[in-house]
Amino acid sequence: MTTLWDTTGSEVVKALSAERRAAGALAFGLALTLVAVVDEKHVSEAEGAATLAASAHPCRLLIVVRRQIESPHPRLDAEVSIGGRLGPGEAVVMRMSGRLALHAESVVLPLLAPDAPVVTWWHDEPPARIAYDPLGVFADRRVTDVTASPDPLSALFQRATDFAPGDTDLSWTRLTPWRTLLAAAFDTVSDRPESAVITSGPANPSAQLFAGWLQSRLGIPVSVEEVGTRPDITKVTVSFGGSELGISRTDSRTATISRSGYPDRVLPLPGRGVGELLAEELRRLDDDEVFGEALGTWSGLAHLADRSPHREHIWRDPMDKSGPVTSAVAATGGAAQAAATSQAATATQAATATQPAGAPQAGSASAPQASPATQASPATQASPATQASPAPKASPAPKGKKDQSKAGGA
Repeated sequence: MTTLWDTTGSEVVKALSAERRAAGALAFGLALTLVAVVDEKHVSEAEGAATLAASAHPCRLLIVVRRQIESPHPRLDAEVSIGGRLGPGEAVVMRMSGRLALHAESVVLPLLAPDAPVVTWWHDEPPARIAYDPLGVFADRRVTDVTASPDPLSALFQRATDFAPGDTDLSWTRLTPWRTLLAAAFDTVSDRPESAVITSGPANPSAQLFAGWLQSRLGIPVSVEEVGTRPDITKVTVSFGGSELGISRTDSRTATISRSGYPDRVLPLPGRGVGELLAEELRRLDDDEVFGEALGTWSGLAHLADRSPHREHIWRDPMDKSGPVTSAVAATGGAAQAAATSQAATATQAATATQPAGAPQAGSASAPQASPATQASPATQASPATQASPAPKASPAPKGKKDQSKAGGA
């Protein structure tokens, strides 16, 4: 292992070449380059997950740690190893400070494995638009995780708005065991399904994608019910008129399949860590068309798979406090309902906290209410419900059911 302090990109390239010569044949046979983007607080988690994924797929692992972007002094520290603590392959951990962190591609591009696909994975909150980060622009596959966002459902809709073939999210990957069990259960069913209900914790993005997948595959209405406080998916029930097929999680490793007229069966449904999820995504380097269909069905944005897979870098300085660029696409369907409810709750709390003593309370006869679609969202994140056009004048808020507002794992 070679450690470089306050170094340059060219010195990192030389150190990697020296390590490869010393390692010999071990350094060859790379299937891809995995670029992991993380902040300093979650480096150990990202290293553990990336090491697990790299052990299953021979790759060159490049971990980019962005820190202290506001620092006036750009600095690069690097750790270069082959067959060390980060697995049997080649690994480079780069800690970038100052303005250098905004131009990480200048260091990463010379380190990419030649003639090999590139996968970029954001372990932290994904960028509002992938085009803002050049590390995502040059990648063939881009892996995000909206559960790391403060508002996962809004982040999931943003992923649909900004979608390009080659994008995927770990919220979708968490559904693989559920989709496998449900698809296998349909092998012995000849009746036509009529509806489905997914039970999960508060506003689980995986549950929303599950609903989008079922609706796109079966063409039936699918609803998501929130039960309890745990964010996990706990049950899915498909109705066939006079009978039902259900899969319910019994513990962290098993699930029970129940069907009208048949005895229950217990099958494995293990929970998986981030490293296992990432390893699954690295098994395929082509576009995930099924994910695009599920995401498009949930968000109401059609033909996501027909978009261009190529992006052009858009420069955006994170030190600029003017806020992110918002989309002009309106949310529809399940995405709109989830966003409107979440946004209305946030605005109501803000109004209550700032209301002076003696003033009419929100929702009273003497105080007009604003529509959920016109409430102000946090400045750092545009809500899907307000992305269509400039907000209209305030109007009385309709009464309705609350939908999803928070998210968790499957």
